[in-house]
Amino acid sequence: MPPQFDQPDFLQQHTHSILNFYEPVVLDPNGGFYQNFLDDGQVFDPHSKHLVSSCRFVFNYAEAYRRGYGDHYADWARQGLVYLEQKHYLPKTDHYAWMLGDDMDKTAMAYGHAFVVLAYSHAHLAGLIDATDKLVHLYHWLDTHFYQAEFSAYADELSADLSSLDSYRGQNANMHLCEAFIAAYRTIGDQRFLSRAMTLAQRFAGELCDQAGGMIWEHYDQNWQPDWQYNIDKPDDLFKPWGFQPGHQVEWTKLLLQLDQLSPDKWLKERARSLFDQAVSKGWDDEFGGLVYGFAPDTGVFSDAQKYFWVQAEAIAAAYRLYQTTQEPVYLEWYNKLWQYSWNHLIDHKYGAWFRIVARDGSKITNEKSPMGKVDYHTLGACWDVLDNINNC
Repeated sequence: MPPQFDQPDFLQQHTHSILNFYEPVVLDPNGGFYQNFLDDGQVFDPHSKHLVSSCRFVFNYAEAYRRGYGDHYADWARQGLVYLEQKHYLPKTDHYAWMLGDDMDKTAMAYGHAFVVLAYSHAHLAGLIDATDKLVHLYHWLDTHFYQAEFSAYADELSADLSSLDSYRGQNANMHLCEAFIAAYRTIGDQRFLSRAMTLAQRFAGELCDQAGGMIWEHYDQNWQPDWQYNIDKPDDLFKPWGFQPGHQVEWTKLLLQLDQLSPDKWLKERARSLFDQAVSKGWDDEFGGLVYGFAPDTGVFSDAQKYFWVQAEAIAAAYRLYQTTQEPVYLEWYNKLWQYSWNHLIDHKYGAWFRIVARDGSKITNEKSPMGKVDYHTLGACWDVLDNINNC
């Protein structure tokens, strides 16, 4: 019999199983956490450290501690924050380096700093530190260096000395800043964070979404006009893929419904539903199951039909929130359908955690389960989001 995916006991057990995959090997004696793991948990690159992974591990362990999974997770989350400040942080420019290791990259990325905000927010929420001053400082730093008030959006990339702003503009960094600001607001109650998160939602899931035909487009020029050609030859790019991304439509669904909990608005509910409905109607693979990575804006043809762990995980969280909001059985059906696909193809029942990616037909294509950027933040976050909503019912 398949598990009962909407039962708290299952979700609790599954999050424990994910954490257990990393448990024996994740701590780096030189500081921080290893970030590159094979299917069986072996570390395949002990040196490379990505800002996003460094922050996501803090989220994982702060939440694990807050939820009573073990007192040692408090020490691990604190260790992650120390690593951020001692290794990623660059005092001269007051920003955090994108990459450490042999491929050192000191570029200032808005996307990366969104996760610094998220890490400190959840460490504060877990009672590990008082991050109030830190979060307010990060808000102002991002405002100074990235926020473009005339466009109600954040630019993406600054040179290491903060002197040169790259011409690329994108929704992905703004989406994760919205997520981080929601977390910061929940943590310290500063209205600025909720107001800015709402502004980003209205801009990207509202105005720019309307301009792109009702879905979230990824790439823009300096004047925030859609760039339909950017990375057209890279539909599988890790951070800037071409095509409409079903995973980002449903991730915005989740964020809009989180905002609706904090500041109810009929538009938030309606747009959340619209984005999810389009993501599953256009992005679900009827032949092999699962949501694809991307599809073309003109033809709807899959631009990347591989199945990524985070896409299914975010859709799971979004589907359950929609079910709770609307009480319509179709969204619970989608919740179970997405879980069943993931259970069959993306969850490693031998070693634990989720595979990062499988081929369109669900077959294995790599033994690198968790390279930099993954760390199962999406899967843990999705389970905990559903758990929180079940418990609030």
